Amino acid sequence: MRRFQDRVLVVASISVGLFAATPVHAASVVAVSRATWGASGVPDYVNMNIYVPDRLAEKPPIVVASHSCSTPVSGFFNSISGIRAGADQNGFIIILPEATGRNCWDVGTAKSLTHDGGGDTQAIAQMVKYTLTKYNGDPARVYAVGGSSGAMMTQALLAVYPDIFRAGAARAGVPAGCWADGFDPSNQWSGNCAGGRTSKTAQQWGDQVRAMYPGYTGHRPRLQIFHGTADATINYKNQAEAIKEWTNVLGLSETPTSTDSTTSANGTTYERQFWKNECGHTVFETWSGRDGAHSMPYESDAILAFLGLDKAGGADPETDCSDPGGSGGTGGSGSGAGGDESAGSAGSAAGSGGAAGDGGSGGGG
Repeated sequence: MRRFQDRVLVVASISVGLFAATPVHAASVVAVSRATWGASGVPDYVNMNIYVPDRLAEKPPIVVASHSCSTPVSGFFNSISGIRAGADQNGFIIILPEATGRNCWDVGTAKSLTHDGGGDTQAIAQMVKYTLTKYNGDPARVYAVGGSSGAMMTQALLAVYPDIFRAGAARAGVPAGCWADGFDPSNQWSGNCAGGRTSKTAQQWGDQVRAMYPGYTGHRPRLQIFHGTADATINYKNQAEAIKEWTNVLGLSETPTSTDSTTSANGTTYERQFWKNECGHTVFETWSGRDGAHSMPYESDAILAFLGLDKAGGADPETDCSDPGGSGGTGGSGSGAGGDESAGSAGSAAGSGGAAGDGGSGGGG
């Protein structure tokens, strides 16, 4: 009995070591004043909300979760309950930016599609910098997620701020820069892009992204994309355009490394494609939801695994190529048909059909 008690104490000590000491309280979404997070030179309608779990990791990762069109933060937060559960369990922080009084996020103007251009993307970047400082966050573990307009913002953030964001997951979005084609500032909408009428070559897409941060030569974020094949709001053709864009940006072939099919816990069947980089890390994934509509549930388990947030602490799963320990993939072997890898999300979650889904965003765009 004594030996068992000693073992329990050791395990408890290890677990406590992964988290910083925090007061006991019920975590909730809290608004942060613009003066506090340094909202200078950015749109006055962009506001910051934050969710800090009761048990905060010692050097917490940060996730920016962007809402869809005309969706209040409260409703959006409920739709990503699986991401919130991950934060509660593993101690990462969720930033919830809000485009107050606007229909959608601005991902179509030069201000938002330029590094430090004074648009919505810069406002969110400033929120991240504030959070990193206040909570001693891990600058190498900043991620973005979102659906619909939030997915567009996710791809825009990865394109405009590759120096801040390590990876992202986008559901029912469009390639970075696509929304600029026929963008209507009165309602933040692009009929051309939404309708799947915007098409470019891979080189053109890649050049557009590189022009958003001229001269940048550092790490480019990895990306996981979900899109329903029957999406009547944001045409599924946008996923094919996103493949051209991000394979070019990441220096990959347009032909995936591997493909498979899986059915998630919420009943959605996905045709999946995976791209590995030269180090063997899966840095790009596409999940095509068979007959999926616009507001498909969030595959939270798969998203958390892809971002490396399915466990507490540790480094980002995509190690540098120069790291002698980084020659392997970032996840286990996928058990879905034909799947032999995918940065954790295929191997540990959805490859066996076990990805848990959250409710749809409820947003129109």
